[in-house]
Amino acid sequence: MKLWQKNTTVDQAVDAFTVGQDRALDMNLAPFDVLGSLAHTQMLQQIGLLTSTELASIQKELKAIYQEIVEGKFQIEDDVEDIHSQVELLLTRRIGEAGKKIHAGRSRNDQVLVDLKLYFRHELESLVQQVKVVFDTFQQLSNQHKAVIMPGYTHLQVAMPSSFGLWFGAYAESLVDDLELMLAAWKVVNKNPLGSAAGYGSSFPLDRQLTTDLLGFQSMNYNVVYAQMGRGKSERIVAQAMSAIAATLSKWAMDCCLYMSQNYNFIAFPAHLTTGSSIMPHKKNPDVLELIRSRCNKIQALPNEIALMITNLPAGYHRDLQLLKENLFPAFTSLKECLAMTQLMLNHIQVNPEIVADTKYDYLFSVEVVNALVLEGIPFREAYKQIGLAIEEGSYQPERNVVHTHQGSIGNLMNDEIKKEFDTVFQAFDFEQIQKKLVRLVL
Repeated sequence: MKLWQKNTTVDQAVDAFTVGQDRALDMNLAPFDVLGSLAHTQMLQQIGLLTSTELASIQKELKAIYQEIVEGKFQIEDDVEDIHSQVELLLTRRIGEAGKKIHAGRSRNDQVLVDLKLYFRHELESLVQQVKVVFDTFQQLSNQHKAVIMPGYTHLQVAMPSSFGLWFGAYAESLVDDLELMLAAWKVVNKNPLGSAAGYGSSFPLDRQLTTDLLGFQSMNYNVVYAQMGRGKSERIVAQAMSAIAATLSKWAMDCCLYMSQNYNFIAFPAHLTTGSSIMPHKKNPDVLELIRSRCNKIQALPNEIALMITNLPAGYHRDLQLLKENLFPAFTSLKECLAMTQLMLNHIQVNPEIVADTKYDYLFSVEVVNALVLEGIPFREAYKQIGLAIEEGSYQPERNVVHTHQGSIGNLMNDEIKKEFDTVFQAFDFEQIQKKLVRLVL
């Protein structure tokens, strides 16, 4: 059953090729398709296209279908094209002619668009909530280990003193910027496309503000042509926000792979979080971290994949856009799993507090010795030359007493200020108000 089908039977090969993975992927959209229809049919009754009796019947059955979806009792039948066709088919079977009226003033184009935007909102909320937990853990570890010095590197060469407080805190602050991008993506998808129909509006006097309010959107995509142009663009922007989080997790995972190796020995994880070798009995491999790194690098490629798929498409709907689901939907699952595994590893990370006692890190403190001379009144360039010659001659003596006090340094992490920035962005999502509106639709 297809919403557009009349008396023509579609070639079986064409049907299989064009439907593709939609039946499986559309299960992600199922609850949101029903939510969209609940709002749309309320609007149809308001403008006189449904009677109060018809609306009551439709709404009751849509809510029953929604509950079936929540309970895992819903499926898209093999001969049904997509989620939109399945919901309308079930309504028509169960309540008769009234079920055939729900598509008035709506195209499958804007139906898909509103489903996707509701789904993206849901997935972004899940990601943001997970990011908050990881952020809080990075901050807690930063404060806990703020006094533990660790080597800082440039060019993978020993450079200057750092600390575990700085290291953990850096990733916390990185997530603040990532959340800013997520908020930008959230604002883009939190606009209502419903009522744009096939991309050119409708001759019915649709009340688009009503469906905007019912579905908890911040505003609408006002121009109906642009509403359709948002397909693909929304996916790319969401992917860009996801790629920012992925980049942070990937970099942290790479650090951990280095730092837990025997040559570094900065950190360790319990044996049950590592894997072994089939031939080398001593191995504790960082497979979890390597897979976080690789999965997140794959997510970083996602915006480019989407951009190439939508490049040079003119205004209006094109079937190319269907394939975006195959790229983006699994990425939500993968990133959420990476956040969960990052949290697991952070919960069990063990820090080595004695790293810099090793003489191989003596040169780590060369700048501290130079700065000490500068504080005695020696010009910086002259002090630099003196210590450089001492290093070459073998007479250099490190000064391991590290005193850094400026904002954002070892002795002044500014974690409270970083948390304030994070909380400001987090609160801007206003998840609670949206959830209240969606709950009202299904009660």
